[in-house]
Amino acid sequence: MKKKMILAVLALGIFASSCSSDDDNTSSVNSNLTLNLDGLEALGDDFVYEGWIIVDGSPVSTGTFSSVDFPQTFNVNSEQLAMATTFVLSIEPAVDSDPAPAATKILAGDFSGTLASVNSNGIVADFSTSTGNYILATPTDVDDTNEESGVWFLDNSSGSAVAGLDLPTLTDGWKYEGWAVIDGTPVSTGTFTDPTLADDNAATSVFKGDAGNGPDFPGEDYLQNAPAGMTFPTDLRGATIVISVEPVPDNSPTPFTLKPLAHVVPEEASVRTTISMEVGPVSVISGTVTKS
Repeated sequence: MKKKMILAVLALGIFASSCSSDDDNTSSVNSNLTLNLDGLEALGDDFVYEGWIIVDGSPVSTGTFSSVDFPQTFNVNSEQLAMATTFVLSIEPAVDSDPAPAATKILAGDFSGTLASVNSNGIVADFSTSTGNYILATPTDVDDTNEESGVWFLDNSSGSAVAGLDLPTLTDGWKYEGWAVIDGTPVSTGTFTDPTLADDNAATSVFKGDAGNGPDFPGEDYLQNAPAGMTFPTDLRGATIVISVEPVPDNSPTPFTLKPLAHVVPEEASVRTTISMEVGPVSVISGTVTKS
């Protein structure tokens, strides 16, 4: 069944040029498609969710929506809905001149009769075995009195620094992002796709010190140019460290709903010492899609 779903999802890209919408259907007879999804968050003004059914290997739009209150019901061509084998949900620009599905697909599942159980595992990634470690340190300056003001996703427990994050490879349309939630405000550590390498803002961060980019792993020093209402250097003890999964392009400057790893830094945490993360608040989005 999983192989069938994956092949159908691939068809969203391979057969994108043949996608259609309800307006293109030759029959005016419609049936209901009801979505009952758990874990989605509002995307703001610039993006919407769009549903797709796979019919004869090609994607057919079932309509867009922005509300995340469910259930929601859509009218879909009856013949096409009866033939649909898979449902997929994507994130699309609110003003979208491309009729094909975007790369950012968030849910998928095969129909068994009239019901499809959908989730983000596979279509985004399966985070069930994800683990994470980090240290508090500020390696981008020469001051050793503010080490609690930086977070780096590495493990130095063996005496040598190695990658601190064990995360699955994301599908196209997604990136990881690290965060420190300081007094309730999330501040990014940067985005990345490979947890064994430096993140995307390693050389451009405005928060780091002036002594270099730091270790070749994701992380950040909060030393200067603090956002409004904050003061850097800071003390990350008591803050929450988060790894989120973000759509590309990103819909918001705050963390997206998928957060597979998180951890509250202990008040007594030692600097330059490996600290283990825990399972995050949302590691899978799921729900049901019903034909009627």
